[in-house]
Amino acid sequence: MKRSTPLRALLAALPLALLAACGGGGGTDDGTGTMRVAMTDAPACGFQAVNVTVEKVRVHQSASAGDTDAGWQEVVLSPAKRIDLLTLTNGVLEELGQTALPAGSYTQLRLQLASNASTPMANSVVTADGEVALDTPSAMQSGLKMNADITVESGKVADLVLDFDACKSIVKAGNSGRYNLKPVVRVLPRVMDAGLRVVGYVAPALATSGTTVSVQLNGVPVKATPPDATGKFTLYPVPAGTYDLVVNANGRATATITSVPVTAAAVTTVNASTAPIDPPASAMHSASGKVVLATTPIDATVHLSKVYTGGPTVEVAALPVDATTGAFTLSVPSGAPVKTAYVASATTLAFTADAATPTGKYTLQAASGSSVKTQLLDLSTLDALNLSISLP
Repeated sequence: MKRSTPLRALLAALPLALLAACGGGGGTDDGTGTMRVAMTDAPACGFQAVNVTVEKVRVHQSASAGDTDAGWQEVVLSPAKRIDLLTLTNGVLEELGQTALPAGSYTQLRLQLASNASTPMANSVVTADGEVALDTPSAMQSGLKMNADITVESGKVADLVLDFDACKSIVKAGNSGRYNLKPVVRVLPRVMDAGLRVVGYVAPALATSGTTVSVQLNGVPVKATPPDATGKFTLYPVPAGTYDLVVNANGRATATITSVPVTAAAVTTVNASTAPIDPPASAMHSASGKVVLATTPIDATVHLSKVYTGGPTVEVAALPVDATTGAFTLSVPSGAPVKTAYVASATTLAFTADAATPTGKYTLQAASGSSVKTQLLDLSTLDALNLSISLP
């Protein structure tokens, strides 16, 4: 085991400051602009529903402003809106509202959820065993704090999307039958024209197998979605840039399309429905164990990444560990991953299997705050069981 630079820190390279004037005109040029907010989600790890109830979105020009300080601007939802996050995939957005506010730069955003003192439950998950309340952190009373880089111009609309990652936000709490909400939410820019989206197709057989399609930057997912029932996927919004598109499906090798461009000018289509992404079959193996922390609840995440020969590095699986026990289980393919380079208007996809051996070589990363440890694992033929990772 060794320490490494936190992989999540690479997200700092994302161009998240592109919120200025994204939506065009928003009023007269009188020193005020408009902030418009929507919400979307990524895949949610087998839950049947993940419900959150949003009361308001608050922004401030100071990153250090306290709850009761002057200067907060708010989008208030009246009544509060109960949202099933699992309906917000494949480019679907839930509009939260908008507000006029003084032009300027805003560096703090807070998402405020309702308490569970209501019927139906404001925040809950639905499993095969029924609906369970989500235990929300005390910070929900003042709002989940997020750093932001939002520029509101006079007479213009600043459009932003809160990308709620339900899979990484729902944390099991031992054998109590309870789940904790540890919101993982990112602020993304939205452009109202056709761009900042990636569209393509996986084989229809993968549409119901827990398949996830993501665009990643330096091994960090930026936007993810399951395909729809036909195999079509839409990733939106995606900040302008160049990404690796990664398909992970149960019983299939990991497939990656490199150098996928995203612009505000037009939709990026990676393949046609007549040439769907259909990775080769692969056995699956697991890495399981526990993360050990000196404090409780155990606030840590684990990630398994694959390094292709000649690059790139892609994340194949990730989840928060059990908040009570620190336990985790990640299942990944043991077969050789495949990749191909993006070609505009391509009518076929020619994937090549990675030649590196062992084929099931992965990097396991465990992280809690700024503490990170990594370990190389060979999952080619056997599971890696009873792993124990101690973090400060």
